[in-house]
Amino acid sequence: MTPLWLRRSFLCASAAALLSGCASVRVVDSQVQSWSTLTAASAPPTYRLEKLPSQQTAEKAFAPIEALAHQSLQRAGLRRDDAGARLVAQVGVRASTALPDWPHYPPMWGWGVGWNGRPGLRAGMMLREMPPTLHRREASVVLRDAATQQVVYETSALHEDVWTDDPALFGVLFDAALSGFPQPPAGPRLVRSVLPR
Repeated sequence: MTPLWLRRSFLCASAAALLSGCASVRVVDSQVQSWSTLTAASAPPTYRLEKLPSQQTAEKAFAPIEALAHQSLQRAGLRRDDAGARLVAQVGVRASTALPDWPHYPPMWGWGVGWNGRPGLRAGMMLREMPPTLHRREASVVLRDAATQQVVYETSALHEDVWTDDPALFGVLFDAALSGFPQPPAGPRLVRSVLPR
């Protein structure tokens, strides 16, 4: 018969292994909305990235975002070709923080000592903790026909959480935004992705 201490050690080790496996990835839920006039990907499916003036000015800061956008565009089936691009891509990201709505606790009634020193029924408010900071991250992609300059694809992804992983999270958002390319589902949708920790 296995000793009790050995069984407990095995259970603790198993629980630790399970918890460490769960902590190695993070699920990211993105709110995605896309619009497309494409019936199929361009042939050849080539693109070039066009930077906005603000992105050119902050080129060093934008470089990691640009690299993530290129990776996501390639995973969506597009191939970078600056000289012979059929599509022109513009990408954008936005980051902001806010305090989310936090439930207020109702008055708490109980026995206590009043200001006059006499015991009696009195009301008080429970102190509440400050809510966690909510991190809002957005990524967007606009594709235009290089010949006509008409927008043929527009998409964006939004994620809100108390965790922040910049810029790695933006890569996940670009992937989510481009899911379904070139004919994404109509209307808002939830895209669930996995971000390795």
